[in-house]
Amino acid sequence: MNLYASLDCLIVLIFAMLGVAKILALGPMPELAAHAGFTTTAYRVIGALELAAAIGVALAPVVPLCGGLAGTGLLLLLAGAVTTHLRKGDAPAKLVPAVACAALVAWYLVLLAGGGS
Repeated sequence: MNLYASLDCLIVLIFAMLGVAKILALGPMPELAAHAGFTTTAYRVIGALELAAAIGVALAPVVPLCGGLAGTGLLLLLAGAVTTHLRKGDAPAKLVPAVACAALVAWYLVLLAGGGS
């Protein structure tokens, strides 16, 4: 499996799981929503966007435009996550997941633009 396919699968897995967890308000998701200043309903909308993006990335091998648009949407969501953490004064360690995911998505988009090599 090449690097592009590995990143594609990793991004789909991460954001499908996060999206479903937010939609179903599983585990700590209601508390995380409240900490970020969101209602559970608003957090579910974010989860639905993450799940939709995961589906778009999954479709990228067949429809590259879907993967590109989905990846771009994920970068925007992740920029919002980083901004929210910064506004809340969270410790740098709380930024790591969003920043790491943004780096993965950016890397994926670079590979996608290069033809998925």
